[in-house]
Amino acid sequence: MTIELGITTFGETTPLKETGEPISHGQRIRHLVEEIELADKVGLDIYAIGEHHREDFAVSAPEVVLAAGAVNTKHIRLSSAVTILSSNDPVRVYQQYATIDAISNGRAEIMAGRGSFIESFPLFGYDLRDYDELFDEKLEMLLKIKESTNLTWSGKFTQNVDNKPVYPRATQEDFPIWVATGGNLDSTVKIAEKGLPIAYATIGGNPKAFGQLAAIYREIGRRHGHDMSKMKVAAHSWGWIEKDNQEAIDNYFYPTKTEVDNIAKDRPHWTPLSREAYDQSVGPDGAMFVGDPEHVAAKMIDLIEALDLDRFMLHIPIGSMPHDKVLEAIRLFGEEVAPIVRKHFEGK
Repeated sequence: MTIELGITTFGETTPLKETGEPISHGQRIRHLVEEIELADKVGLDIYAIGEHHREDFAVSAPEVVLAAGAVNTKHIRLSSAVTILSSNDPVRVYQQYATIDAISNGRAEIMAGRGSFIESFPLFGYDLRDYDELFDEKLEMLLKIKESTNLTWSGKFTQNVDNKPVYPRATQEDFPIWVATGGNLDSTVKIAEKGLPIAYATIGGNPKAFGQLAAIYREIGRRHGHDMSKMKVAAHSWGWIEKDNQEAIDNYFYPTKTEVDNIAKDRPHWTPLSREAYDQSVGPDGAMFVGDPEHVAAKMIDLIEALDLDRFMLHIPIGSMPHDKVLEAIRLFGEEVAPIVRKHFEGK
């Protein structure tokens, strides 16, 4: 069994504990390019960047950062995490990621999602009442663009196109389009019916609870006669790695609480993060993967087996950490955690 391991990030810009000041958006974006290059150097398989339109995340255009990261890398796959397809033009999304595919010589992917943050909808003139319909229609349009060079399309929320070509075309013959979900059953069913690879955001509760959804996804794929080799399942979880297990746990609390408390201001169903809740989340059955390399590797192996994952991505970090510490966490992931995980699954 071959398991892909990688990183997701939102380019966090919350205040650093050491200074009380946030990193500027410009500096954080430059840091991200360095992080992509290091992730490639230490042998990780994928680096994925999310799209947001708010102060505490630096990246509103992940495709631009990924293109910069493509220049000096050789092996790592480059993805969004996610592209908020509902408030994007599918034509431009395809063109942008096909361009990254060209720069990287076939290493780009799109990870599309509805978006759990809603700032992009009013910013680009979309009505939140159309949240689900927008995504469904635009995903269909994106898949149509992938299918053939010339596009003929008529939609309710999208432009009409009469047999017009979309260029450039992706370098990869079967350009990967993943769909991300927070664990909604209806979303899982729709993604499975289309035969698309799925990525779960396992960021709350016990992540093993997603096992039932993953099983439903695969069963629906089989019933629809899809190629099961393409019915891939990924998960991404918040996490942090340091040499000392307890120091990793202690150091990760401040930035995580800062970001969670920020989000809780806008979301009534989120509450500020207590130390008790945090300690539960970094525990054996919790959703965060925090600790020394051996501890994190063991927890990854456990989840990968429980969900029968094809890909696992660690979100490093949630909330801002000093850049040198982030680079060290990435190095530990690639050089110490990944070899343990890969060795465990060799020959399985």
